[in-house]
Amino acid sequence: MAKISHSLGMVNLSQLPRLLQQQDWPAAERLLRRAAKDKAATAAVFYNLGKVLEAAGKPAQTAAWYRKAVAKDPNHANAWFELGRAQLANHDFAGAEGAFAKAAALSPDDGDALLNLARIRLRLGKWDTARAAWAQLPESAERTAAMYRIAAELGAPTAELRRALLADPAARATALKALTRTAKGSLPLRLG
Repeated sequence: MAKISHSLGMVNLSQLPRLLQQQDWPAAERLLRRAAKDKAATAAVFYNLGKVLEAAGKPAQTAAWYRKAVAKDPNHANAWFELGRAQLANHDFAGAEGAFAKAAALSPDDGDALLNLARIRLRLGKWDTARAAWAQLPESAERTAAMYRIAAELGAPTAELRRALLADPAARATALKALTRTAKGSLPLRLG
């Protein structure tokens, strides 16, 4: 959770660290809701309220608080990332893509933001932007599978990627999934 100042207007937040450590989500929620009503509420208050609600098992309420956090501070990379997660859970794929893109732009070293961005663009069939996102990620079976699928969808050569995909026996399930999910390209008759 983000670090926040111990007092905000009339609401004293000094008890928040203790409540979080004790995982007293109802008390933390009450305290943060009071702080969120203050006109001087910071993005950190809204962000932390979203995280507390998620921890308390109320994920449906989180997106609204993350939206308030990024509205208050458009450079709050963690709030953008969490907003992306909340939108993904709500099947708002376009919204999730935008939030993960913002998180990745604000925090280029955040591999999780970039991975989520690459995955959502692949899911949406945005082949060119998906390729650019996957190209920034380290080598992995998932990355190779994604790059194969993108190349197949774009009509680019796939032989080298197919060989790499099938070379690792431990990644056969990932390879088979990638090979069968492409709309273009061909499924090899022999997998070995």
